[in-house]
Amino acid sequence: MQTRQFAADQAAALAEAFQARTATVGILGMGYVGFPLACAVDKAGYHVRGFDVDPSKVERLTSGNTYLGHMTDEPFAALAASERFKATSSVEDLAECDVLILCVPTPLDAAGEPDLSFVTASTQSVASVLRPGMLVVLESTTWPGTTREVMQPILEATGLRCGEDFFLAYSPERENPADAHFETASIPKVVGGVDDTATNLAASLYGSIVCEVVPVATAEVAEASKIVENVYRCVNIALVNELKVVFEKMGIDVWDVIKASATKPFGFQPFWPGPGLGGHCIPIDPFYLSWRARQCGTEAKFIELAGEINTTMPSLVVERTLEEAAQGPSGDRRVLVIGVAYKPNVSDTRETPAATIIEQLQSQGCDVSYHDPHCPRFPSMRKYEIDLASVPLDASTVRDADVVLIVTDHDAIDWSVIADNASVIVDTRNAMDGHETAGRVVKA
Repeated sequence: MQTRQFAADQAAALAEAFQARTATVGILGMGYVGFPLACAVDKAGYHVRGFDVDPSKVERLTSGNTYLGHMTDEPFAALAASERFKATSSVEDLAECDVLILCVPTPLDAAGEPDLSFVTASTQSVASVLRPGMLVVLESTTWPGTTREVMQPILEATGLRCGEDFFLAYSPERENPADAHFETASIPKVVGGVDDTATNLAASLYGSIVCEVVPVATAEVAEASKIVENVYRCVNIALVNELKVVFEKMGIDVWDVIKASATKPFGFQPFWPGPGLGGHCIPIDPFYLSWRARQCGTEAKFIELAGEINTTMPSLVVERTLEEAAQGPSGDRRVLVIGVAYKPNVSDTRETPAATIIEQLQSQGCDVSYHDPHCPRFPSMRKYEIDLASVPLDASTVRDADVVLIVTDHDAIDWSVIADNASVIVDTRNAMDGHETAGRVVKA
């Protein structure tokens, strides 16, 4: 009875701190998810501790300088100027927090299975400062059961009990870098706790930060909802990528088909083909669910098939590029790649199909260069070491290439330079639609 009363008193005190904005919120991981969340939490009136293990990020957070390519210095400077914000790489600074939110990577390992090393390391950091009355929330995309089965035992190894001494919940991130319409505070937030008290507390916190909170029955439901969001995109992109290949054999332009289908005002949402999947979410997250399915003795066949289709796209693009380059006037097959970020208008190259495409082209003896206004140098990646820097996009550079290969269609690219000067254009994004190219475009 005393234990239940203690838990109720702790929860009531925390809820009151949320209402009064006297709580301090610590955010572990100040990347594409953690930084905009910190901005939203600060704007809501809370004290914020932005924690990151990378000292250079902490230095830039303190000085107000951006390290996210799709963002200017302005939001960084605004956060740095806030009296409520402090950036830190010291775990001890998190001890003063009432809430700790984990926004850390969840990649795949070399075997293509979930890598929760960042989650477990961050949870261990939380455990080192955990005290009665704290709320801990995971935002990283992961397999259903992670919050309860992985995080809770680490936290309870301190001797504190979940639901009695501290509270634990899951609320998936829904960031979309470079989105001009939605930001953290304007995106509804799904929340699920390991018990009802945790759900209510997390809902109370996020309800004071974002436009709408969607409480669900359990942490597992919240975890699964995020996976489903990305599976939905993964399988639909796989569908149109397969249709691209099928319709090409029929002499039909898949982009024209999708545009026509999209005029239906109900029952259809357009997805567009491309050179392969990129980013941290769609190429990775669905396989967290297929892995979990195998652990539970079943299969997620649709996910596996979609992954198979999407991962073949870079090779198909390379094959088409080589066919076109072989027809060029030079013998060394010079290929100019346009865009290496995984999507338009960002500098993020995580899991970008451009890496696979460039490596395969180089292995076939092609002289590859690239232009990307957001990526001045190709970054070191987990599976690739591509030693290239962005070249200027001008008439001379375009004319020197046997093939111009469009991988990412940034708004900042001057497409008229390509249209006016390229001898052959392999277009994976339909970027040249509307430009006069006199039959020099091959869609792939």
